[in-house]
Amino acid sequence: MLTSYIHTLQKETERDVRKIESSEAEIISRALAVSLLLEKVFDKLKRFISTYEFQSEADEIEFFKEIKPRIFCKLIYYRKIYNIEMNRPVSGPDSVKAYLNRELDNIQDYNHKRLDFYRYYRSGASYLDNVYFLRNVSHNIEQYFDSFYFERDPLFSTCGDFRVAKILAGDMLSQYLLNALNELEMSNLDSRSKVRLIWADSKTDLCELIFALHAKGSFGNIPLTRLSSYFQKVFNIEVGSNMSRTFSDLSLRNNPTPFLDSLTDSLLEKMQRPKRKK
Repeated sequence: MLTSYIHTLQKETERDVRKIESSEAEIISRALAVSLLLEKVFDKLKRFISTYEFQSEADEIEFFKEIKPRIFCKLIYYRKIYNIEMNRPVSGPDSVKAYLNRELDNIQDYNHKRLDFYRYYRSGASYLDNVYFLRNVSHNIEQYFDSFYFERDPLFSTCGDFRVAKILAGDMLSQYLLNALNELEMSNLDSRSKVRLIWADSKTDLCELIFALHAKGSFGNIPLTRLSSYFQKVFNIEVGSNMSRTFSDLSLRNNPTPFLDSLTDSLLEKMQRPKRKK
């Protein structure tokens, strides 16, 4: 029953999040919309778990160590993105760079202050799982004030699941901040450079590449519109704003990935060429 409920809830949530992320709204609006959506999801999950009886301690540990944190980390992530972007400085690139680096430092500080738990979780250990991931184990005062209101219900929280969610959210957020710093650096280079690379293949080919990199998560968990905007700026080309429509058009082709196929063929052909003798 629990597995089926969680699977359905996750599937519906992922669908709704993708819909918001694929919109043309600004990042602040998207982050807020996803946060509000995930809060409602957690209210549902909280009501379900508060009356659910786990079949064993192992099942309860699995839920609070693995299942809940991987859902909850997304709420923490989007809330933090909203706050970061709302407070991002507008006084210049140096101020923005310092601001983003401070946010990265905050993630490291959080993990460092909880180093014993961080090492325990990262190592894949399980010998203290009955302490960290079973309910009715005393929550210390730090855990109480460190958590969201979801975590203050002893029927819906343990003394470890919030921290796992924070660690996972920190991983996602670190990638977001590193991408933002890289984008800022590229923007500065573009402003100082007289030479810009120009995309020589078709716009459709570039869209195909962007969709592939986004699906693979090559730049982390960033919105498709943000990735598209980055590539358009770097390669000095406009591919249009309705990426969802473009994706649908590409997926209807008899061969949806001709450009990616040609990349593979070109690389293999080059690898198979005889090497020149020195």
